[in-house]
Amino acid sequence: MKVAINTRLLLKDNLDGIGRFSYEIIKRIVKQNPKAEFHLIFDRNFSKKYIFSKNVHGHVLSPPTRHPILWFFWFQFKLPLLLKKINPDVFYSPDGFTSTRLNGLPTVVTIHDINFEHRPDDLSWLHSLYYRTFFQKFARISTHITTVSNFSKIDIIKKYSINEKKISVVYNSVSEKFKPANDKLKSKTRERYSSGKKFFLFVGSLHKRKNLKNLLLAFDGYRINGGQNKLLIIGKKKWWDHETEKVFKKLESKNHVKFLGRVSDNEMINILASAKALCFVSFFEGFGLPILEAMKCEIPVICSNTSAMPEVSGNASILVNPNCHNEITNAMLKIDSSSNSEMIAKGILNLKRFDWYKSAEQIFEILLKAKKNGY
Repeated sequence: MKVAINTRLLLKDNLDGIGRFSYEIIKRIVKQNPKAEFHLIFDRNFSKKYIFSKNVHGHVLSPPTRHPILWFFWFQFKLPLLLKKINPDVFYSPDGFTSTRLNGLPTVVTIHDINFEHRPDDLSWLHSLYYRTFFQKFARISTHITTVSNFSKIDIIKKYSINEKKISVVYNSVSEKFKPANDKLKSKTRERYSSGKKFFLFVGSLHKRKNLKNLLLAFDGYRINGGQNKLLIIGKKKWWDHETEKVFKKLESKNHVKFLGRVSDNEMINILASAKALCFVSFFEGFGLPILEAMKCEIPVICSNTSAMPEVSGNASILVNPNCHNEITNAMLKIDSSSNSEMIAKGILNLKRFDWYKSAEQIFEILLKAKKNGY
């Protein structure tokens, strides 16, 4: 079988959430199916480490797609021409994007969530317009859809009137690289990043739906109530908004908040494994991979009681209302007043529900079925 895959988010040393999903799934699909032929389609020069085995062929299709106008051009015009040359049996897109001009080619997409349908004002008008115009079309024309949680499956079915038989849940998992830190590493990491103090941690894009504003207000309340931990924030300020900036400047405890920007994967793992707890209080998540990453590092988790986060965290986190910063404050204080050993033990058990190898097998079976027009 010949499979073409959209791999434009496999960037050199710069994998975001969906990029990490793409990497973990594609790497395993390729290695688990040596008799199949895989054509990976990048939008710029790529790292050779993404050519996972001998049955992989890499293609560069310019221009780099980092803007809705370029998305339109790349997917609607450039991609169909290349796919015509490759002549695959099936096309897979792990980031949900595809083309309406593939002329009946069996297509499987992974739509991670449709947050843009619920919170369109969090995006620029052009980004919002693209997502809300095309993703409904992508969902309807695809042979099959996978998504990463039961929450997202129900959301897509309801919003886009999709037959439930057309959509399958294939969970994310967590990389083997994540692991607990010993006391020596924790001490070294804290000396480097938080003046030797314990800290709460946020990991993710500084996007409005990530709810940094209420996290900052909650941390201020935590410090006012006697808390001694610091707050570290990992993520680029690409989506940093004026309202959150205004809140930050007024914090009494702003000197105890540190923005680290983007860090290497290895440093991120060390920082996470050295944290007092992960604070992941988004308004909306289709999955919430940092929750599992924290559990793999045996770190307590505070997360929102909305969207997919309760499903992913199971009974192994402190759930809070993301709209109520006082609830988040109380959760932080609770972390300080407990050993958290029971929560950590539940987190270790919760991880058994998630397996990259199993997820890769599920997706390849779906690709085979799509090729045979089994849907």
